[in-house]
Amino acid sequence: MHQETLIDTIRRRIGTNKSLIDEIAGALDISYDAAHRRISMKSKFSIEEAVQLANHYGLSMDKLFQGSDSVLVRKTKDVQNFDDLKRYLESSYKYLTVHEPNGDTALFYSAKDIPLFYTINADLLSKFKLYVWLYLLNFENLGMSFDAFHAKAPVVDQGQKLNQLYASIQTHEIWNDTTINSTLQQVVYFFQSGLLSAEHGSALCDSVKELVFRLEQQCTDKNDQYRLYYHDMLILNNNVLISDPYKKSLFVPYTMLGYYITSDEGTCSTVYDFFQHQLKNSKLLNTAGTKDKKMFFNKVYRKIDFYKNQMAVFPDML
Repeated sequence: MHQETLIDTIRRRIGTNKSLIDEIAGALDISYDAAHRRISMKSKFSIEEAVQLANHYGLSMDKLFQGSDSVLVRKTKDVQNFDDLKRYLESSYKYLTVHEPNGDTALFYSAKDIPLFYTINADLLSKFKLYVWLYLLNFENLGMSFDAFHAKAPVVDQGQKLNQLYASIQTHEIWNDTTINSTLQQVVYFFQSGLLSAEHGSALCDSVKELVFRLEQQCTDKNDQYRLYYHDMLILNNNVLISDPYKKSLFVPYTMLGYYITSDEGTCSTVYDFFQHQLKNSKLLNTAGTKDKKMFFNKVYRKIDFYKNQMAVFPDML
């Protein structure tokens, strides 16, 4: 009975367009015939194989067999150095590509901060965000000025790969008036700490404004690939949900870069419904009137200028 339950759950998880035998063979690294024997109940899964399948498909063994409220989660790679960061980006890419980018795949982002995907490129803002992560995570670069900091090419390459994947998926981002705050506060903090020059501080504010301007240009009623929502009541949390017709995955932050990941059907369905409800209670800026859209973006631009002017008052801080 337990083996049938596990097989039926995996069958529902992968959908009807994939071969169950091929999936089991690949997940367990066994032959086609060996997988067929297990699916036809001629052979039993070992305990190790059952655990391996549960991990592979994000299934909670407790919930599957006992009906409890336990949820099986994975987590992204811990980051302690540049190599860890490269592996973190690689694993994040792998987790996302479980969902094939197509017209039926959608990603929902509760943007407490500027979405990570916009700050993992080769530009100045991405370099600064990388510098902030290294600094706050107490890397070996602690105390190094931003002027002396250099990002390593493999990290940049992996970041751009992840960014391109994000751009290929239909995205629904929920922002509010505080989404850009932490990035701007980081710029001012490092400037006031003497680790960031006034020139770079000003340029970073300009980079944030350019990023927001690009998003404003994408935010049109004809753009079904990118949808930007404004919610003035919801407390955003950087949760990310990706959904396709066959499965969903939820990413929940537990540290600055660390995420717990689950594909638990019940949990993901609950979060999906929550996102749908919040979207209905948000203002879709793509289809909003010119006045409402301009009010939001102009408020963001004024905030950026305010932070930029703070550094202009004390240009000799460094």
